[in-house]
Amino acid sequence: MPDLKEKTVAKENTGRIGPGRLVLVVGPSGAGKDTLMEGVKIELGDDPRCRFVRRLVTRAADPDSEDHGTISRRDYAKLSSGGGAALHWEAHGHGYVLPASLNADIRAGRTVFANGSRKVIGRAREKYENVVTLLITAPRDVLAERLLARGRETAEEIARRLDRADLDYPADDSVITIENTGSIGDGVRLILKRLGY
Repeated sequence: MPDLKEKTVAKENTGRIGPGRLVLVVGPSGAGKDTLMEGVKIELGDDPRCRFVRRLVTRAADPDSEDHGTISRRDYAKLSSGGGAALHWEAHGHGYVLPASLNADIRAGRTVFANGSRKVIGRAREKYENVVTLLITAPRDVLAERLLARGRETAEEIARRLDRADLDYPADDSVITIENTGSIGDGVRLILKRLGY
């Protein structure tokens, strides 16, 4: 029969990671997630309570879009199966990884911001004690206008993209919804207020 110390270790090994919180930033293309997160990062400055994690993606980085790290399919498979990923998922034909290094920040009590996906919210809640889903969205016509302004897709391709997108997220206490239709400053201030900064 294991002694008390062994029981405590076993409990810690099966428990969720905390006490810090993971803020998973999600929402449809064109909602302005990266713009608002850059604003939040600037406002928080060098606040030691916060970290911003760069996700890794199996596609080349686009300087006009999200600033992510690029990895090969082989590296994705290695990270996702070998413990190098805190969370990983597949979407739009690409693999996405949040590096396992974020776990140390959460164990140290920090708030970690990371671009995520609706696909991993359930797994994140199973793995971490405190998960906040930060849903940044906008009305469909605003999303369509922003995507068209990027010039990467035709109006028909954008309509199909928005038809496929799941723009509705369940409302619960761990989901903070920001409708990004005002100024960047307004959006950033609202995010900080809702997160308690």
